[in-house]
Amino acid sequence: MATLPLLSDADLTPEARAVFDDIRATRGSDFINNFWRALAHDPALLAATWDRLKVVMGPGTLDPLVKEMLYIAVSVTNGCSYCVHSHTAAARAKGMTDAQHTEMMAVIAMAAQTNALATATQVPVDAVFDAGAPA
Repeated sequence: MATLPLLSDADLTPEARAVFDDIRATRGSDFINNFWRALAHDPALLAATWDRLKVVMGPGTLDPLVKEMLYIAVSVTNGCSYCVHSHTAAARAKGMTDAQHTEMMAVIAMAAQTNALATATQVPVDAVFDAGAPA
């Protein structure tokens, strides 16, 4: 259950409407998902989040599918069901196969387990892995 009502287009401020218009234009779709509808209560936060998301998830050196799969991995780790579902749908739309999804989930589960073991045992970082060590 949402902690804020999801705003319909009729309930938007002009500032929030402008962001929704940009989302629709950028994505080439009339659909505005519930995440944006909840954030529309705070038009400044809505605009800042959308502007940053466009940059981060936009064209770059990482393939768009890789970006979506990374988003899924972080969302699984953070326990964000909404983001897991929305970015799985986005990854599938970008070509993620069932085999890729299954393999990615195995990697996420393995990383979670080994992260927990390394944290629990406080294993010191090997000098060759220490990114902060002098070269």
